[in-house]
Amino acid sequence: MEALAAARPRGRRWTNVLERPSVLASVLISPAVVFILALVGGPLALAVYLSFTNAIGGSLHGKWIGLGNFRHEWTNPAFKDAVWHTFLFTVISQAVVLVVAGLLAHALLKKFPGKWLLRFLILLPWAAPLPLSLMGWTWIFDTTYSIINWTLQHLHLASTVSPPQWLAQPRLAMGSVIAVHAWRIIPFATVIFLAGLASIPKEVDDAAAIDGATGFRKFWSVSLPLQLPIATVALLFGIVFTATDMAVVYILTNGGPPPSNATEMVTTWAYKTGIESGSLGAGAAISLFLLPVLAVVAIGMLIFARRAEVT
Repeated sequence: MEALAAARPRGRRWTNVLERPSVLASVLISPAVVFILALVGGPLALAVYLSFTNAIGGSLHGKWIGLGNFRHEWTNPAFKDAVWHTFLFTVISQAVVLVVAGLLAHALLKKFPGKWLLRFLILLPWAAPLPLSLMGWTWIFDTTYSIINWTLQHLHLASTVSPPQWLAQPRLAMGSVIAVHAWRIIPFATVIFLAGLASIPKEVDDAAAIDGATGFRKFWSVSLPLQLPIATVALLFGIVFTATDMAVVYILTNGGPPPSNATEMVTTWAYKTGIESGSLGAGAAISLFLLPVLAVVAIGMLIFARRAEVT
């Protein structure tokens, strides 16, 4: 046996090693790990370092001040408002996304004329370039040229003298950014719901029909429990995307309208502090406030999704 092992080609030995499941799995996942460490881990480590310094724009070095940036922001009324706005923005938009995506997914399971066109229109917001689509929304919400105001005025639901200022009034501005962000995320959630519904075996529907479960009863007792783990994952992705996104708010309102800054989010406040104002240390500290919160939410939701699995 020793002579046979010695006579075996060296290349064959490496092949045998790669055939081990644990080794092969490590080799296959290593490019993704390197990619994440390079593009996520590196900037994250730099942000953690800068958050403990008084670094300013133009330099990645500063005097070590410990928790000074965190203590200052924690007592800053502007930061507290940004946290509250981020909470409202995330919760309300994701509630809208779950309801609308669930309804669309169930509707798309049925056969009807023009189904392909409806699918195309649903996926279009996700595929369209974000800056381009958001510029279109700025025209839609424009006070003078708004198609929404034009429609409301012709239906006699809005005044022609003082039309709604969609991006200039605090509540309307928050509602506008929530609606646009939900419009953007709904296609992603719809695809996930469709995948979950398609994974339900046909035998389950047949058994439910035999037991007399139809309509809402079938949805509540059969479809919902089977979709719950997938819906939880979709909600988790939606929360992360929403809480860490600044494009919608920054392009539409830039955190305004002033002076209340009713749509200022943690992300936009971190950008304004760290980039526009040049306080890199404070901006890094603001951005890191979301990290432990999102980590706890992600762990909790993944545990819930695992427990909700139907075997």
